[in-house]
Amino acid sequence: MIVNSRLQQYEPTIQKDDLLNINVSAANAEAVLPFNIYETPILDNSIGSAKPLPYLVNASGEIKFPVLGVLKVTGMTTNELSEFLHTKLAEYISNPIINISTINFKVTVLGEVNKPGTYQIQNQRITIVEALGLAGDLTINGNRDITLIRERDGERVFIPIDITNKALFNSPYYYLSQNDLIYVEPNKSKINSSGIGANTSVIFTSIATFISIIAILIQ
Repeated sequence: MIVNSRLQQYEPTIQKDDLLNINVSAANAEAVLPFNIYETPILDNSIGSAKPLPYLVNASGEIKFPVLGVLKVTGMTTNELSEFLHTKLAEYISNPIINISTINFKVTVLGEVNKPGTYQIQNQRITIVEALGLAGDLTINGNRDITLIRERDGERVFIPIDITNKALFNSPYYYLSQNDLIYVEPNKSKINSSGIGANTSVIFTSIATFISIIAILIQ
């Protein structure tokens, strides 16, 4: 069995509007308090049930991190950011441990699938095939040439993908990125189905899907 090492090593990069959960810990619990942010103030150096706050990556691709200040994080993977923070925090803390996750990683699947919608991805790693599986797979009327809509360098790009082509498994689009949108168009059989009523239904369905896509993209 041949395994593509590039795909095995795939990690999504941090993007604008990501919500990052960054937790800093160490043997000396008091030493890490200045490097974590919480909903309520920490009293008597006791965390107790204090809830940590996420870091929002702003429009400039930055977060404001305690003590260290403004950090540019877009384009980094969570592992790369963890290593970067470890190096910086080692100047203040002995053997710091940094755990980072993206808590709003989601993808959207619309069109001719059985369960269209937006799906939160816990492990921040999902393929096109898995996303279509979450959406209940294509309906019998779904076109196997799908469209992936992705934001890249501040612009949205529309990428046609043939999911029946085995080249998909080596494609740079096989793994999805944060906020990717997959649109499955109706196939010719449905579009050309006989009867005015059927064609009207296809038109209204397409319009509704288009409106849904626009609503998601302008959020």
